[in-house]
Amino acid sequence: MTDDRNEANTAQADASDASAAADNSRSLTSANITCSGGLADWLVRQGASLALSSYQTGQLYLIGVRRDCKINFHQVGVGRAMGLWADPQRLVLATQNQVLRFENVLAPDQRMGEADRHYLPHVAHTTGNLNIHDIVVLDNGVIVFANTLYSCLATLHNVHAFKPVWAPPFISKLAAEDRCHLNGIAMKDGNPAYVTATGRADVVNGWRARREAGGCVIDVAANEIITEKLSMPHSPRWHDGKLWVLNSGTGHLGTVDPDSGDYTPIVFLPGFVRGLTFHNNHAIIGLSLPREGAFAGLQLDDELKKRDADPWCGVQIVNLGSRDVVQWIRFESAVSELLDVRVLPGVRYPSASAPGTPDIDKLITFDMSSKPDP
Repeated sequence: MTDDRNEANTAQADASDASAAADNSRSLTSANITCSGGLADWLVRQGASLALSSYQTGQLYLIGVRRDCKINFHQVGVGRAMGLWADPQRLVLATQNQVLRFENVLAPDQRMGEADRHYLPHVAHTTGNLNIHDIVVLDNGVIVFANTLYSCLATLHNVHAFKPVWAPPFISKLAAEDRCHLNGIAMKDGNPAYVTATGRADVVNGWRARREAGGCVIDVAANEIITEKLSMPHSPRWHDGKLWVLNSGTGHLGTVDPDSGDYTPIVFLPGFVRGLTFHNNHAIIGLSLPREGAFAGLQLDDELKKRDADPWCGVQIVNLGSRDVVQWIRFESAVSELLDVRVLPGVRYPSASAPGTPDIDKLITFDMSSKPDP
């Protein structure tokens, strides 16, 4: 078995490809970014790159590998970067008041500089500030998201801000009150199967009194709560026949038994964990620094003290076989919170254009599959 544990040395990340942004006051140029010495090689061997969102900085970060085998960070300013869905050809990103759909405009044999994918914002659907967390795309192309403000799952509507499609059984009314802090969606067989919420409260901001315990995982089809014993759970994912959940208030990646509701911690990570994806028997996890307010006073503080550890903001990649952290990225200074992380299989060097920036004025492509008659 290949040993992909990170080396003791670190590599300074290169942010030279950071794109212009509307608000770049907290950009990568003012952040100290380090990564494990083997990250570039790991990404190349895995045939993948990464995409991260940070509402705190308002940036979408695309992480790839240059021809000289150095890590490249490309950033796109969107005002507030929330839930993120990605595949090699498309990105779907929730922002403060819109859902943006980015499309790759490069053919397989085309490059823009070194980039083998360049994502342009093609569609913007205005939703208002719904505090959207997880966002997914169904097999038929329909976008579904965790409408955290209204405590429901919702989809886009041609006229209205959204169309509700499901709400937890304990929510008596759809209201702009963030009652239970519904935040995560696990897909199974092409449909939303499980969601996470910080509590089962049915009053305005009721979840805030249930941060240390009371966090729920809910079976969507059965309309039943599987467990309500977690601490601020996020990012449920169905992977390899198991339901994985980040127990954010304790700093653990673990699994939930859908029948018993028992939670099994798998690995501790030194931060408020939020954002989870899988690739080739690895879990890729986002970490944020605890902050005053919602993140304060959790078991995570005790877990850090027990290990004499400082909290991280960044990404840690866990080998699910050994349960070791094998690669990592660490942000310091300007970046303190991430919201979501996704993998881009088959992509080496992704880049993108921000909405409303000058570079999209002349970046015009068209469909050559059917030419008009002369």
